[in-house]
Amino acid sequence: MRHTSLVNCMGLFFVVAGFSALQASECIPPLPEPHGNNAVTTAVVEGRQTLFSFAGLKVGKTWQDTSKEAYMFGEGDDAWTRLPDIPVSEGRLAATVEAVAGKVYYFGGYTVAEDGAEVSTPENFLFDPITKKYSRIADMPTPTDDAVSFVYQDRYIYLVSGWHNTGNIRNVQVYDTQGESWFLATEYPGSPVFGHAGGIVGNRFVIADGVTVVGVDENGRRQFDTVNEGWMGTIHPEDPAQITYRRLPQLPGRGHYRMGGEGDEVGDRVLFVGGTPNAYNYNGIGYDSEPSKPQKHVFAWDFSKDNWVAYEDKPTASMDHRGLMKWRNDWITVGGMVDGQVVTGDVLAWKSGDITCG
Repeated sequence: MRHTSLVNCMGLFFVVAGFSALQASECIPPLPEPHGNNAVTTAVVEGRQTLFSFAGLKVGKTWQDTSKEAYMFGEGDDAWTRLPDIPVSEGRLAATVEAVAGKVYYFGGYTVAEDGAEVSTPENFLFDPITKKYSRIADMPTPTDDAVSFVYQDRYIYLVSGWHNTGNIRNVQVYDTQGESWFLATEYPGSPVFGHAGGIVGNRFVIADGVTVVGVDENGRRQFDTVNEGWMGTIHPEDPAQITYRRLPQLPGRGHYRMGGEGDEVGDRVLFVGGTPNAYNYNGIGYDSEPSKPQKHVFAWDFSKDNWVAYEDKPTASMDHRGLMKWRNDWITVGGMVDGQVVTGDVLAWKSGDITCG
């Protein structure tokens, strides 16, 4: 586990940074139905900051509990609004969503069949929060789930690494929201992973951890484990397809899976929260058959310090996140899993704990 004490390990300087417990300016009701592994984002819609949640896994945690439901919650609202379902035939897990110019872009994910077969899906959609309608956009070049996504120059949406049907990929697939088309950027040089986390500040992004294939057992079944890696990518300011990468110092302890991650322009950092060191499929039970335990840790890559920074733990351990969002004074997750691999609909904040109403 990553610690919040001051350590100097193999030249890696971990800094304890305390914080005052700020109160959230308002509580947010829980999702009408708990969802883990749900794709989340925030956007300004008609002058109000608005949260979105798409797809994910419901409380039963079986193949039948994959969801195609969608919800939104705006500043001043009393409850989440149920949106039209994503226009697909089956529920989706491990999708990603990003907001550009008040519109929400939904990408990929995977389906689970009764026999356990999982298929990465190519369908992508633009969702208009005003009309509440979806429109199909160009399919991904390589259908991918469990990727890291972020927005560059309020135009380009990057999807880094992830899983495609039978294995991890190093692809960096970029959707141009103005050109309505895809192009490939410089490949990710780290271990190809799924369930990693990351974010962007300016033209620099950071990717941390995730899960990779580490071999096969005597029966030919793939073996998975978390990866302890951090990479910084710098996007060329005149060519969004060109990325220069740098391997970051290795953090102590095991890598983590399905953390919440996001870039923080004001803090000049990329934040990471929660996750688990034990790789699991979608139900919270590890590939090693042991229940995965969520964590409380909070850390960041601080660009101004050019180093990792560890913060005081968040109040509630959680995992199974597909994003981290800034809501007024808080950094929040919506949904996920908490202790006991319980799927939750709660809104959990780093600064002030559980800010779910009711």
